[in-house]
Amino acid sequence: MNAVELIKKVDDEIPELEEVQKFIDYALDYLKLDKVVFNVIIVNNDEIHTLNKEYRGVDRPTDVISFALEDDDTFIPLEERVLGDIYISIDKAKEQASAYGHSLLRELCFLTIHGILHLLGYDHMNDEEEKEMFTLQERVLESYGIKR
Repeated sequence: MNAVELIKKVDDEIPELEEVQKFIDYALDYLKLDKVVFNVIIVNNDEIHTLNKEYRGVDRPTDVISFALEDDDTFIPLEERVLGDIYISIDKAKEQASAYGHSLLRELCFLTIHGILHLLGYDHMNDEEEKEMFTLQERVLESYGIKR
């Protein structure tokens, strides 16, 4: 059984989060993941800006940051896989949903699956990695019924 906590650290009312939780459950099933533990933490631009600057050296807010606990050097087999934390800026999510002309739900689900895949070791540092990761993201979103 998976243990995923969706934590809202902002005052905004975000009714989409109930559906995001269902999407997370679906995505984990789609990816055939069992016994994984991670958090999805909804923050504002100020908090994600601080994290981005402190941990990535980038002095601006971003949409999503994943802090993966597993890597090739430190993986310790346990009964559960503790994957890490995903931080999502609700401010950026709203801004991007508007800019791309789609719903906040679609943007939040996109950022969530993007973060989950990063926790699992996917990346987009080169064209081949990007194609693999982004193709899988879209497959999960579309199979759940979330279209662009």
